[in-house]
Amino acid sequence: MKVLIIAPHPDDEVLGCGGLIAKYLAEGNEVYVGIVTKEAEPLYTEEDDQANKQASRNAHRVLGVTGTFFLDLPAAMLESVPRYELNSAIGKLIADIRPEEVYIPHRGDMHLDHKMIVDACMVAVRPRFDYSVKRIYAYETLSETEWDIPNTTNAFIPNVYVDITKYIDRKIAAMEEYKTQICDYPNPRSIQGIRALAMLRGTTISREYAEAFMLIREIR
Repeated sequence: MKVLIIAPHPDDEVLGCGGLIAKYLAEGNEVYVGIVTKEAEPLYTEEDDQANKQASRNAHRVLGVTGTFFLDLPAAMLESVPRYELNSAIGKLIADIRPEEVYIPHRGDMHLDHKMIVDACMVAVRPRFDYSVKRIYAYETLSETEWDIPNTTNAFIPNVYVDITKYIDRKIAAMEEYKTQICDYPNPRSIQGIRALAMLRGTTISREYAEAFMLIREIR
């Protein structure tokens, strides 16, 4: 099976799906990651971007990711990109890989990049042609999914849980490659925060550690 994880920024894929990625790869699946944005001027430097890309490669090497794609749209400035360009970039990635499963951010995330990317992903996975994505899931991202204005539209209500007990240490090892993104506890993006969320999701299914997802659409 081919699986594609769409990450607005480097590290979102590990925060939301790091355990699932490791588990799927161990089971013999192909897992690809598409990182949509880059750290672009004037907010960031070329050195910042290259450091982030190397961190992504290192993290994905820890997990064993099949392939990594950088779409290089400007982080925190996606509203400056014509909508058709964002839609086209994500649509081309999905058309090239032709995954059976796609994992995307939750639309209730606080970061505008996440919301815009979710909308573009849903355009790209429309079941219009002979090929269609079979399953689409939303994942949660610490310090994004839980921090937006609380309302019914923004609520992350998981209905799919993946036991990652065997893979929690690999998820954390991958996240540690994003050295500039790891914070001290009690920040949610601390090692303790990552482990605590996995423990909470695990208790829902009587497992030590789990990741939680929302099934958006399934075609059987």
